[in-house]
Amino acid sequence: MNKVGVLDNNVFIIYEINLKISKCLIILHSFYINTMKVNFLLPFFLIFFFISNSQSHKNENAIRNEISFPDNVLPPVSQKERKMIVEVFGNKADEFVFKNEEFLKDIKHLLRNRIRIFEITDEKKQKKTKLLSQVDLYLKHNKNLQRDKTFDISTFNPLKYKLDFFANGTYLYKIDNTDYFIQITSQYRK
Repeated sequence: MNKVGVLDNNVFIIYEINLKISKCLIILHSFYINTMKVNFLLPFFLIFFFISNSQSHKNENAIRNEISFPDNVLPPVSQKERKMIVEVFGNKADEFVFKNEEFLKDIKHLLRNRIRIFEITDEKKQKKTKLLSQVDLYLKHNKNLQRDKTFDISTFNPLKYKLDFFANGTYLYKIDNTDYFIQITSQYRK
């Protein structure tokens, strides 16, 4: 092989090495630029996150302020209310309800003001609505909850059911095989 052939071969090898080095530099440069973008954008992202998070808390507080609580939610829970809460929340009643002042206030407001059970004996005046048997039980904290086999207004616990307690509208349910209805009024209604 002559010197020109060796030189051409060496030039080709050097060219390939330079090409590989250039590709590596491009990759490193791209990584550096992307890392810099992340490092540059990170503070903006964090600021946006904290602002939006504080706004959601403000929105929750604003929504909570829209709820009008009458004075009858101030007295402590009655024995009947306590029994209802414990039946549904079981051994988590203290943690989730009784030690959580806001939620306890919501439950008292619900039981004392927003749930109305009434009877309509005239079938012509009865509205077609969802039956209580079509509503699931609230089994999250007490898996042993049972549906009432018969309806007794004095012992009925509406908290056992996944009724629309915290929705915006007013909801009506019919208690199966009776002339009784349960009306849940929105907590936002003034």
